Amino acid sequence: MSKILAALVLLAAATALPAQSLKEKIVHYSHDQLRNIPKVHDGAGTLNYMALYQRPSYASKFLFLHRGQLMPKSSIGRHYHNRMEEMFVILDGKAEFTIDGRTSLIEGPAGAPCRMGSVHGIYNPTDEPVEWMNIAVTTIRGEYDAFNTGDTGVGAPLDEVPIFMSMKLREEELKETPNMYGGKGTALYRRPLPFQVFKSDWAYADHLILPPGASLGKHRHRGVEELHYVIRGSGQLHVEDEQAAFASDDALFIEYNQVHSIENTGSEDMELLIIGVALEKDVLDVEVVE
Repeated sequence: MSKILAALVLLAAATALPAQSLKEKIVHYSHDQLRNIPKVHDGAGTLNYMALYQRPSYASKFLFLHRGQLMPKSSIGRHYHNRMEEMFVILDGKAEFTIDGRTSLIEGPAGAPCRMGSVHGIYNPTDEPVEWMNIAVTTIRGEYDAFNTGDTGVGAPLDEVPIFMSMKLREEELKETPNMYGGKGTALYRRPLPFQVFKSDWAYADHLILPPGASLGKHRHRGVEELHYVIRGSGQLHVEDEQAAFASDDALFIEYNQVHSIENTGSEDMELLIIGVALEKDVLDVEVVE
């Protein structure tokens, strides 16, 4: 273990959260818990919003997972961060994503990473709410910074093809992966965003579908922490000696070095967006556990 990683582990232990059961650590997105926020980053209209994970004291520099609805004709105004990276994701509908002054209408489910120093925003030009998500990784533990430009982004000229990095969560782009990590059945898997995309310790964004009865076998990451967001479906999460049920719109955070597995115990496909954050930049690992 390097000196940097050792220091991170000691810091995580010193700032550990009170002990929770695995069931308590799984958080759920619900429209009933949303609060309405107007003019986010000087944008137009409103965002219905909740924080699923907010500045947790983990070993990695994962900062938050925010979830909500971007309301019709509403935007998150153009802004930038110098010390963190985030990614706006829409799970349905359409939205106009802006990165560094270039704007394109993208159909969900899709997302666009916003790297440090890049001016970005998002606008919902439709008449229906768009299910929205924001994931952030910082470079200074627990620190958030933001600078608004005062531009709502409404009425921006559109490029037919995005002139910036984006990902589309399309089932037809997934590849069959039998017995993933020693699990059962055949997973459908793709890594649309690898670590090379990011300037921070953000390691990857993975798209995964597990058919009924399929599973990811027991494995661990000694230097990576993972956030799993359940787009649809249900199943069982196993972490060390605990297990807990989860369902659509739940979020599951796996800390480094924890042996974990996931099984689809439902009757429909389970779809996950998995975000990896490395403890050391660009250092990734996975170890299958018998």
